[in-house]
Amino acid sequence: MFTDKANAIFQNVIDTYHVINTVDQPFKNIYDKNNEALEHLLYRKCWIDTVQWHYEDIIRDPNIDPVAALKLKRQIDASNQDRTDMVEYIDSYFLEKYKDVNVKGDATINTESPAWGVDRLSILALKIYHMNEEATRTDASDTHRDTCQKKLNILLEQRVDLSTAIDTLLNDIKNGDKYMKVYKQMKMYNDDELNPVLRSQK
Repeated sequence: MFTDKANAIFQNVIDTYHVINTVDQPFKNIYDKNNEALEHLLYRKCWIDTVQWHYEDIIRDPNIDPVAALKLKRQIDASNQDRTDMVEYIDSYFLEKYKDVNVKGDATINTESPAWGVDRLSILALKIYHMNEEATRTDASDTHRDTCQKKLNILLEQRVDLSTAIDTLLNDIKNGDKYMKVYKQMKMYNDDELNPVLRSQK
């Protein structure tokens, strides 16, 4: 199943990040983009999500220096754009893979593309990792650990359900029962012509 591979890659990314555990560490993709294109995209996607997860932790420090906070906000904006770009690259992979499928006359479209489901799966892997940390934290109270374990159980169930849904969608696309129609994300706030504040600075 596709999601077995994706979930394993996401776990590898998250474990690798936490060896050094800093947002400033260098990134190295372990997959070759030419021979392992999908794996390469999935690895990069989850790395972006993992770094951004920790950006979001840092910026919530009530004592953060305002200048540092503004710099970090710009980094989060750039990370969001990278995240969206990676989703579109993953969808492009699937569009190419299934381009010759004979779509059935009664085929339907899904509420989201496969890659946006993958986006949610990557974030879910991060939630599971960090909730597990809280559920096993030795310096926390029993009540805290028990509460987090219950949340972790729900997250694990959610991953099974989401993985099943993504695999089912891909199988339906492969069989022509569903079809992909991808709308590129038309972000406006980063565009010099579409953001009136940026436009006024030109």
